[in-house]
Amino acid sequence: MKNTIIKLLFYFFVSSSFIQLQAQVVLTKQEAIAQTLQNNFGIQVSNNVVLIAENNASLLNSGYLPSLTGIAGADYSKQDQEATFQDGTASKVFGAETDRYNASLNLNYTLFDGLGRYYNYKSIKEQYQLSELQARETIEVTILQLFSVYYEVARLSENVSVLQETLLNTKKRLTRAEYQFEYGQNTRLEVLNAKVDITADSINLMQIKQQLINAKRDLNVVMNLDLESKFHVDTLVTFINDLSIENFILEAETKNIRLLQAEQNIKISDFDRKASKSIYLPSLGLQGSYGWNKGNFPSTNFLSTNTSVGFSTGLNLTWNLFDGGSGITNVKNTKIQLTNRELLKQELQIQVQRDIANANGNYKNRIAIYKLQQQNVETSSDNYLRSFERYKLGQITSLELRQAQINLLNAKTNKNLAKYEAKLAELELLQLTGNLLSVVF
Repeated sequence: MKNTIIKLLFYFFVSSSFIQLQAQVVLTKQEAIAQTLQNNFGIQVSNNVVLIAENNASLLNSGYLPSLTGIAGADYSKQDQEATFQDGTASKVFGAETDRYNASLNLNYTLFDGLGRYYNYKSIKEQYQLSELQARETIEVTILQLFSVYYEVARLSENVSVLQETLLNTKKRLTRAEYQFEYGQNTRLEVLNAKVDITADSINLMQIKQQLINAKRDLNVVMNLDLESKFHVDTLVTFINDLSIENFILEAETKNIRLLQAEQNIKISDFDRKASKSIYLPSLGLQGSYGWNKGNFPSTNFLSTNTSVGFSTGLNLTWNLFDGGSGITNVKNTKIQLTNRELLKQELQIQVQRDIANANGNYKNRIAIYKLQQQNVETSSDNYLRSFERYKLGQITSLELRQAQINLLNAKTNKNLAKYEAKLAELELLQLTGNLLSVVF
């Protein structure tokens, strides 16, 4: 009767856990990506950096627009004055007051600055493109982090199922051992061994469940959701065919994010070099002003009041013939910087080729391991079933059956690990070839 109650409680526990799992929201990979893109702090910061670069690359920051300045002022003075006029007469005024007022609008526009403004504007345009590439790199790294945690949750979820099945089989073994003991078909030792194994399986199940809870919190952190959000994940994994992988590798030279950034830095350095040469050419500026001036003067002045309204304009040509050598030094340094950028790209090309070759090798190796682990599960399952039949016939001991059970447990958990390691290796390879976002979206 006691054993029957224990079995009923166990089946109730398993059934309630299953119903609770089914009631939870299924967090698909696409939904996880969408939440991450929308909520992840790192991605939000990188998007804001792109907005700043976009503002910098606008016409308002180009230097091509004129400046318009409004000026207004008032002056007042009170002095004792003595004035001698041309006819020899003299005049003294004590407390002579003078006040002046002015207001004007001043326009300044650079017509030509030696092409420095032209190349600077092109440079900030390229910097905007570079910021977009940097944001893309942040997204790629974050998506890899997301899948790393997502697949860890999936692996632990499958391991929970495997351990629950193991615990169930061990409980069945205990029930059988107790029946056999009651009928005198085995010793008390078989019952004790089964109870010890149940304790071990229960502890393993508790530990893996806690690891699963922790992993889900890690996933919520990446997606920037409530830490205690309840969900279960999709454990289905599909792999890209070998032909597509080979094509992706061939396209890596033009799609790898690090190489694209290196090329963008070369363009920026080239425009900076060209802009530095503007010191060799003159600059031409246009000035215009529309103003109002009024003055009230004492009797010692030729005029008592004066008011003027009108505009003035002019052109200014400036040619810095020699600035002490700093301009020439800057031209030389920008040329060296351009050369360094080109050398860094050549070095980076070799590193990327190496990284892709290593990633491709790791991917193929993990796929092969996964296939072997699948075969091992089939072998271990067959071995466990045969061992269980032999155990029922009394041909093997409970220890031998337990070893077969442990072998099956290890085979299934190793297969789960191999599956998700192979998928992550594939994603890392896709990231290096520049195709990660195009595949996952």
